[in-house]
Amino acid sequence: MLLQVIATVLALPYLLPLVAMVRGSFAGRGLGNYGKVFDTGVVGTYFRNSAIIAVSVVVIVYLATMLAAFGFSKLRFAGKEIWFWALIAALTMPEAVLLTPLFVMASRFDLYNSYIAVILPLAALQTPFAVMLARNFVDGIPSQLLEAGRVDGARITQVFWHIVLPLTRPIAATIIVLTFISSWNSYLLPMLMLNDPSKQVVTLLPSFFTSQYTNDQTGVLAAAVITAVPAVVAYLSAQKYFERGMAAGALK
Repeated sequence: MLLQVIATVLALPYLLPLVAMVRGSFAGRGLGNYGKVFDTGVVGTYFRNSAIIAVSVVVIVYLATMLAAFGFSKLRFAGKEIWFWALIAALTMPEAVLLTPLFVMASRFDLYNSYIAVILPLAALQTPFAVMLARNFVDGIPSQLLEAGRVDGARITQVFWHIVLPLTRPIAATIIVLTFISSWNSYLLPMLMLNDPSKQVVTLLPSFFTSQYTNDQTGVLAAAVITAVPAVVAYLSAQKYFERGMAAGALK
């Protein structure tokens, strides 16, 4: 009972703004506020672009994370811990600090205004934390299982594919959900790298209702609610695995 009360108190600062956002989105015209968001004619395009970016980032982060976590946890190679902590050190780099060098590189390699200019940096920014979680989870897999597979003649790739991956589903679900939510909600990189209106993303949708001469807050809130729906669905659909993965991945 005490833990439930503590959890509720801790959740309130995050829950109340969401409740206020949803209530504010219905102020005045009610569902009409959502209608004017769809009347912009860009919702489908922006959702498609965000989905392309988010799914691509999820695939890259998942593959890189699982391979790196397996290597750092179960394989032996020179400088393993040095490389691991060098990767973790990347967590200290905020996205805003990297915007200028990323923009210069994208322009130099003719990647500006392309999805790849957003996908690769987002994947690189999210991989270190995902590897840290996944490595702790893979550390909990008994090495005897892997050794038994090797004794039976399985190659290291087969051990990874048939033994490690099936056992890492909880942490994989956690990584997929966290990566998807972070990529879906990304704002700075898409705004900087994607100048073409046909390639812009859903987080820019509220900007249709604010300008130098207008400030339609009900439209902004309705657009924010619509933007948040896929992230909420992604979490709810994998909630069971997500909670197990966070609990196991956070502890060694």
